[in-house]
Amino acid sequence: MQDNKIVQCEVADGMMIITINRPEKLNALNEDVLNELNEAIILLNKEDSIKGAIITGAGEKAFVAGADIAGFLKAPNESGKLLAQKGQAIFLSIEQSTKPIIAAINGYALGGGCELAMSCHFRTASENAKFGQPEINLGIIPGYGGTQRLPKIIGKGRAMEMIMTGKTIDSAEAFSIGLINHVCKQEELMSYTTSILKTIIEKSTIAIAQIIKSINASEGDEVVGYETEAICFGEAFKTDDMKEGVTAFLEKRKPVFKK
Repeated sequence: MQDNKIVQCEVADGMMIITINRPEKLNALNEDVLNELNEAIILLNKEDSIKGAIITGAGEKAFVAGADIAGFLKAPNESGKLLAQKGQAIFLSIEQSTKPIIAAINGYALGGGCELAMSCHFRTASENAKFGQPEINLGIIPGYGGTQRLPKIIGKGRAMEMIMTGKTIDSAEAFSIGLINHVCKQEELMSYTTSILKTIIEKSTIAIAQIIKSINASEGDEVVGYETEAICFGEAFKTDDMKEGVTAFLEKRKPVFKK
């Protein structure tokens, strides 16, 4: 654990736990948080010994309760676009990571926090979690990908309503509309999420990377999506992991994939 950083990274058993540690500010995003989060994702993708990650927030109140908006009024008008582009680039690197990244949402996931959670490959949440894109109440709109990812996850109509009203929903409703995959008691959230990630990283790392690439491609042109799937299938098909997986299936044993 890197105690001198806001974004703390702990690695064990091939898994990285990325914790945004600003509980006194409800883990709100600022420039330092974004920079350190970017560094964590670079480290995740660079280190072969790390097979996947969980992103969460410190404390029991918030995952990330939005951006640190105190400096908005002092910022030049033209800085908004650059701010959005920086956040979008970092969140896109999470979405496109070849290693699985799960958001473990332990409280408020509002604004940029909801956008961060949506950039992860999927999401688990505690029973007390709250979700929303309340930027409209500040006279602005989501800028870190919220207008793009939310409709793809929950549908255009629901996304329009959430973003235009700025309403907040609880974890039960978030689960019912597909925004999150699982709801847990808060004290069980990390152990439950870790168990899911452990199951994933025991699979073929090459196949997992190809799954991520293929599913991400489904959000664009349909022809490109199918072509990407065929290419990724081909990449997985020629690996030693494929030979081990098929052999293990025929021999009725658990496969042992390369790590």
